[in-house]
Amino acid sequence: MSPSDLIGYLAATLTTCAFVPQVWLSIRTRDLSGVSLGMYSLFTAGVALWLVYGWLTAAWPVVVANAITLTLALCMLVLKLRSR
Repeated sequence: MSPSDLIGYLAATLTTCAFVPQVWLSIRTRDLSGVSLGMYSLFTAGVALWLVYGWLTAAWPVVVANAITLTLALCMLVLKLRSR
């Protein structure tokens, strides 16, 4: 693994893990009153595009991180839509 891939995987791990506490708290409490539907809609679309970009350019740290982040973001989006 190249140093740039290692940095990419480390960055991907940290930024992806940053979403886990929010998703966990939202699932546990079902309180999404402070979560912006607009922000999560745009964010989820952006993450999906990053995933496609990573796939097209074979940037595997980008693919892995954004596949996981997309799952977490979709979870939040679904929870937010159900809480309305």
